[in-house]
Order: sequence, then structure tokens, then C-alpha cells
Amino acid sequence: MNGRYLLDTNIIIALFAEDPSIHEQISHASEVFIPCIAIGELYFGAYKSQQVKENINRIDKFTLNNTVLACNAETAKLYGRIKRHLKEKGQLIPENDIWIAASAQQYELTLVTRDTHFDVIKDLKVKAW
Repeated sequence: MNGRYLLDTNIIIALFAEDPSIHEQISHASEVFIPCIAIGELYFGAYKSQQVKENINRIDKFTLNNTVLACNAETAKLYGRIKRHLKEKGQLIPENDIWIAASAQQYELTLVTRDTHFDVIKDLKVKAW
């Protein structure tokens, strides 16, 4: 199983928790990317944790060792299209997840997640690890 993947926040958290299944899957990926939105969610979690400094350091190191994709005007355009489609269907999902989905579409990546609500997004390649 090789491919180009964008990791959702819950996959990164599982990676930090040393989930062997995640490490195994990543070892077979050809390319792995991280959405900047997920990094923001990780920092939020770190700042409200009991071990702020340690968690910040872990995220800092993680971002240095991985390719983090930033949002730009194209991401925003895709976000708007996805959100409109979800609203029309009456199936809104968390805002940050819409941004993450837009990033996956923009860069033609498969989104790796444990959240099933991404399945309602049209033209989004999703893989559960």
C-alpha cells in the first residue's frame, strides 16, 4: 500500500501514542503530508494539557520533520465549495475538518482519518487507518 497521504489530527495523535498500526501504515506510504489546521489543533491540545512544554516540543519537532501544507486562496475556494455542498445536504461537519478536506482535495491526497464524517464529502479520497 503506497500512496500520497494527508494525516488527520486523530492519526497524528495515534502516531504520538506510538500506535503500531499507524507506524506500519506510514512505513508503506510513498509520501505523507500534514495540514497546518491539524498542527493548530495539536497546539490547542498542548496548551490545555498538563505537560504544555513537553507537548509543544513534540509538535515543534514533528513539524520540522514533516511537510506541513499551508492554506491559501485555492484551499479557501475548495473550502467554500465543500461547505456549500454539505450545507445543502444538511450534513455539516466540524469547520476544521472542512479545511482539512479542502487541503486533501487541493493537493490530490488521500485523507487518512478515523472520523467517518469525512465520507459525506464529495470527491474526497478517504482511508481509515
